[in-house]
Amino acid sequence: MLELYHSINSVCAQKVRIALHEKGLTAKDHIMTLRGDQFDPAYLKLNPGGVVPTLMHGGVPIIESALILYYLDDAFPEPPLMPKAPSQRHRVRLYNKLIDEYVHNSCMILTFATAFRPAFLKMTREAWQAEISKSPLKRRAEYKRSVIEHGLDSEFVTEAIALHGKLLSWMTDSLQQGWPYLAGETFSNADCAVIPYILRLELLKLGGLWDRHPTVAAWWERMRERPSVKATIFDRMSETDWAPFKNLAPDPWPKVQTLLKAA
Repeated sequence: MLELYHSINSVCAQKVRIALHEKGLTAKDHIMTLRGDQFDPAYLKLNPGGVVPTLMHGGVPIIESALILYYLDDAFPEPPLMPKAPSQRHRVRLYNKLIDEYVHNSCMILTFATAFRPAFLKMTREAWQAEISKSPLKRRAEYKRSVIEHGLDSEFVTEAIALHGKLLSWMTDSLQQGWPYLAGETFSNADCAVIPYILRLELLKLGGLWDRHPTVAAWWERMRERPSVKATIFDRMSETDWAPFKNLAPDPWPKVQTLLKAA
């Protein structure tokens, strides 16, 4: 039996839900609010980092979203989400490494600097600082503290934008080889991993970042219509899930454009 502890808007959870759907697998839902329930002692026993998702398979917790993708392909090999060619399998792992080491934190920085910031600013300074300090990952708490205080003027924002640019350049390089997908002729764990981050840029009104990457734009148009993406992300987002992204004020794009020009 599969169980999934996750949140609808979590980019890490979204990639795992896509993979489960692509493999025709269902998992019992444990929806988390991420408003402190991720630090519940019972959950920390499953996932010591206090993050989502956590996949339970036969009572065993499987953590770290990229590793969950690989685990699913090992445990449920059909249909495969890893290419056969070693070079293409390597490319899948490179995408996941880039995301884990750089893009994920950059995504968090841009999200908290824009969509999530207003909710924190409605709290007292002491309250929101106490909230973000609960994270076992202290560096991540530092990022959040800076962007809640300074928004897109935070010292971390320019690098976050640059690292998203690096991801887009990698995608262009892959797609210009004539492949319809990021690691070859078939949909793979590379696509599963990247889709949520491109969606997040779109939700943050930062789709202009790929104006100079037409192959990425074409890939994204196909991916957002893919049944697994529609079923596990768009169809699952409630009004509450959409709310942080609906009325971004101020619009982040003019400021991001200025930062791009400066860089």
